[in-house]
Amino acid sequence: MKKSICGIDCDNCGYGKNNGCVGCADSNGCPFGKKCFIAEYINIGGMDSYNAFKEQLIEEFNSLNIMGMPQITELIPLNGAYVNLKYPMPNGKEVKLLDDNGIYLGTQVECEFNDGEFIKCYGLVAGMDFLIVSEYGANCTDPELVVYKKR
Repeated sequence: MKKSICGIDCDNCGYGKNNGCVGCADSNGCPFGKKCFIAEYINIGGMDSYNAFKEQLIEEFNSLNIMGMPQITELIPLNGAYVNLKYPMPNGKEVKLLDDNGIYLGTQVECEFNDGEFIKCYGLVAGMDFLIVSEYGANCTDPELVVYKKR
């Protein structure tokens, strides 16, 4: 059984199982070869400090007042491979903004204006120094970058 520092259930991470992850507790906060800012935050300031940081991020996301995005109540640790979408740029190229081996805090919520036939979601991702909000269809199709904000 793999152990995490933040409390996430490492054993249910399909990405980690297939990529040799031993869990962040056994890798000293580097589950995919890179420092996890969440583990570092907890090691320095403890769980109370980490939870206060998460609450601050939630407030920052909610203060963006994005039309159709419901209030955010929780962020969970996510591997970059799950949230590193390719965004179309004006020049026709697609760009990934994250690191597949990084760990981020994020969530996915359905748009409040879905009509039952067409489903639109918002994907939220945060690191120590940025917030990203994207909008996409079912299974992360046709992603659009809504907000990229340095913190």
